[in-house]
Amino acid sequence: MRNVLLAATVAALALQAVAQENQPKTETLNPVVITGTGTYRKAENSPLAVQVISAKQLEDSQSTNLLEALTKLTPSITTHTTGQGTFVNFNGVGDSYILILENGKRVSGDDRWSRLSVKNVKRVEIYSGAASALYGSDAIAGVINIITDDGKAGVEVQSSTKLRSKGRLEDDINVDITKGRFSNYTSYNHSQAAGWQVNHYEQFDEDGQAVLKLTGRPMSTGFHSNNLTERMDWRFDDRWSVYLRGNMYGNETERDHNATYYKQSSSTDAETGEKTYSYKQTTAYTYDILHQSYTYGGGARFTPNANTHLYLDVYSDNFSSKYHYWQTAEKESYKETRKRTHYVNETLRGIFRLARWNKLSAGAEFIQESLSSQSDNIDFETTNTYNLFAQDEVDIVKGLEGVVGLRYTYNNNFGSAVTPNVSLFYHVGGFRMRASYAGGYRTPTLSQLYATDQAKTSSRYTLNNPSLNPEKNNFLNFNLEYSDKHVSLSASVFVNRIRDMINYRTMRQEEIDGDAHLTELYNEGWTTIRQRDNIDKAKLRGFSANVKFLLPQGITLGAGYTFTNSQAKTKTLNTKTQEYETTTSPVDKSVRDVFSFIATWDRTFRNYHLNVCLNGHQQGRRYSSTYGYADGYGQWDISTKHTFTLRQFVVEPSVGVENILNQRDTSPWCSNFSTINPGRTAFVSLALRFKD
Repeated sequence: MRNVLLAATVAALALQAVAQENQPKTETLNPVVITGTGTYRKAENSPLAVQVISAKQLEDSQSTNLLEALTKLTPSITTHTTGQGTFVNFNGVGDSYILILENGKRVSGDDRWSRLSVKNVKRVEIYSGAASALYGSDAIAGVINIITDDGKAGVEVQSSTKLRSKGRLEDDINVDITKGRFSNYTSYNHSQAAGWQVNHYEQFDEDGQAVLKLTGRPMSTGFHSNNLTERMDWRFDDRWSVYLRGNMYGNETERDHNATYYKQSSSTDAETGEKTYSYKQTTAYTYDILHQSYTYGGGARFTPNANTHLYLDVYSDNFSSKYHYWQTAEKESYKETRKRTHYVNETLRGIFRLARWNKLSAGAEFIQESLSSQSDNIDFETTNTYNLFAQDEVDIVKGLEGVVGLRYTYNNNFGSAVTPNVSLFYHVGGFRMRASYAGGYRTPTLSQLYATDQAKTSSRYTLNNPSLNPEKNNFLNFNLEYSDKHVSLSASVFVNRIRDMINYRTMRQEEIDGDAHLTELYNEGWTTIRQRDNIDKAKLRGFSANVKFLLPQGITLGAGYTFTNSQAKTKTLNTKTQEYETTTSPVDKSVRDVFSFIATWDRTFRNYHLNVCLNGHQQGRRYSSTYGYADGYGQWDISTKHTFTLRQFVVEPSVGVENILNQRDTSPWCSNFSTINPGRTAFVSLALRFKD
């Protein structure tokens, strides 16, 4: 009898251990971060403020992609989706000034946001501020680093499926295998949507009178995408480890072959001067757009002793965009390459503990970029960049630390540049204060340098400009925080001054008349001829505050607010006087006020765990340099997640409602939409996990 009781006790303890291992992730207020300094630090001890979105927050929010998660969980980031894609704004500036990393490796290409799955993420680190000294070009507004989960010993298989209206489906499968010193991580994601309309009409103007006509051009275009990621790690011993990684991604739109819209034309009676309007029904689309990318690379880590860590990373990111023309009675279907980019990065860096109070990071980096584009008349262009960088972390006195960094850059198109950063960090008890300055540096893209494009509907011709200068900025930031095991409070103020920003400059008539090629273009009917130039500058001042409470009974509350006052100055041509005038406006796509809120409740009953999450996002008006202001909007979602732990298996169904208040923008097609959300939507999802 005693043996039976002993066996039953051992079995019960084993079952309890498995159940505890498979329980949902718990929240922490002090995770490890790496993005701010490039070295591992507890968040509360990081000399540079880094906001962290945990795996639990990602799961609780029921986000299906990275952009959705960032919009829900941080007020610093807003998005704007149109028929031309999704535009991201971070602290007042666009996504071309944001550096995106995956495990510290740059992600490039037009679909860089879509290629990052949120289902196998340990945390997302968000650094607000210029970081060119550590990360190089593009890090003018900040850095977003996605840290993937390393997995645990054994075999772990996870799958997740989410279904919503409008044909929206997301499937994720992750397989992690760790045996001894070898690990393999495989992740696959499939997404699709049918597209939708909120308003089926397009608005035309007839001498100040609005006229509506049916349109087959959707507010949101249907698509399907597939994303496969593979990573293998070998840890030979405590000193040596190597890894290989790769990614393949494809996304193709699914436009309606039969969709039509109306084109407006007008004529004026020569005798009466009366103007009449007519409308011609026209085929909306003749092709789909296909994006493809593949990434491959590898690296090694060598740790000869506890004070020295050496890293070698080599990887290549390759992207192509194609027009997939449909088959018609006159021609067969075919694909035409619109753009092809190639990015190579080779980095050797080391982290050296020189003394108990001093840590040095230093390295060298080589970058090669190339571009070919049929639509932009670019046969093949390439650029090389060479970098040397160093950053020193010093404990000055007890409670006071400093960081000083410098990057030297040489680009074969733009010559040399130096970008510095310096910060001070003081902490006592649960209080922390940080002050930092950083310079930013962004080289023009190959498209900006060499692309020419033609907009026939507006008779506009855009010239290339190989004489562009790099964009630069100065970023000042002050941060104050307090935290203990139950509460975290933070507030930051920043000033960001950007100069030599690249925009379109309309050319004067005398410039056109004085150039034979431009005169020929003008005579061909191109009434507006412009080129890219360094004509803009911007000043952004902002304030952000975040709070999080870990309360009894499994309740977590969090809220954040960001205020951004942006001012952009640009040169515009007065077509009457043929003189350039400086105009002042908010920065394009910027939002002044953004508020986010999240509340979760977690409760465990034996092998069943319940999670309820309420998430809200409210934002003010968004400015567009083309269309003016779009109305503010808000979206509130609620979800329930039910986790059943059955020995080695976890079954996790979820049910919820997105956009509870049914906020929609019903403006006619091609308006400056505040949101393209289709309205209140119920969703169901099912996640399965197996752990051996």
